[in-house]
Amino acid sequence: MNERLIRLLRIINLIQGKPGIIGRELAERCETTDRTIYRDLELLSSFVPFTSLGHGKGYSFVGSFSMYPLNFTEQEAFVLSMLPSVIDQVKPLLPPGFDAAYEKIMATHHKEKSQHASVVQQVADVIQMGTPVGRDEGSNDLFPIIQAILSQTSLKAVYHSQGRNKQTERMIDPYFLVPREQRFYLIGYCHQAGEIRTFRVSRFLNIDVTEKQFDKGNFSIRQYMKNTFSIERGQEQIRFKVRFSPVVARYIQEEEWFVEPRIKPQTDGSLLFEVTLNHDREFLQWVNSYGPDAEILEPRKYRDAMKEKLERWRGMYE
Repeated sequence: MNERLIRLLRIINLIQGKPGIIGRELAERCETTDRTIYRDLELLSSFVPFTSLGHGKGYSFVGSFSMYPLNFTEQEAFVLSMLPSVIDQVKPLLPPGFDAAYEKIMATHHKEKSQHASVVQQVADVIQMGTPVGRDEGSNDLFPIIQAILSQTSLKAVYHSQGRNKQTERMIDPYFLVPREQRFYLIGYCHQAGEIRTFRVSRFLNIDVTEKQFDKGNFSIRQYMKNTFSIERGQEQIRFKVRFSPVVARYIQEEEWFVEPRIKPQTDGSLLFEVTLNHDREFLQWVNSYGPDAEILEPRKYRDAMKEKLERWRGMYE
């Protein structure tokens, strides 16, 4: 999610800086595919006024729309704001017009921040996950989270832990937003726990963006989520082997994975599905959703556990 937002803002700046830029060049400059760029352009068209100049002639903004290109970091903006006090002693030596030029730069920076926040708000508003039944519709928590991720500032939050049924105050350095099964999860460093944690966004009761800067260093989301079936992580290395019947084989092949399974089509039309995971619960729920069309072959203990569960179910209905 974070990568796409950064790419959307980069596309806006590229179109502004080079009216008529074509899709292929946008893809090259953003280091992605043509197909991804056209999907991004389709999303942007819902709130950014740009138009295609014709086949092979690229894209340009409509009217006076623009984004300001300074793109200062918070640290850079702070340093620039200190400039007048630093150069007070040599100010008489500066040429006329310095004050006016400085004021224009700072005005542009503040306008850029305002415009940036507006774009982030519009993007956050575009993402509609719905409100669960029984819960009052509240503010969009995605906006402050996205804002904090892009500016690399910490969040002060009140979070409800479902397992402990307890509310806690936390300081979180937000790294990434991850969508899973019609929910958003925030991955970031929790100061209270002293480690990187995964938070379900809908369980935040309050979120405030602080001015405290953070650096996520060399954190890799791919490495963090390695061998994770969906969102729930563990410390194990479990190699599952499942046979899917010919009835559901084609659906299995169409699935989109967050892990790298090994799928072997069989001569009878069935599939052998092998994958190594660090946690079992989400994977077993997915396998169980296919009922008798999915047979757990390995590990043996999960096969035996399934037998016991089936016996209990049978007992309930006898």
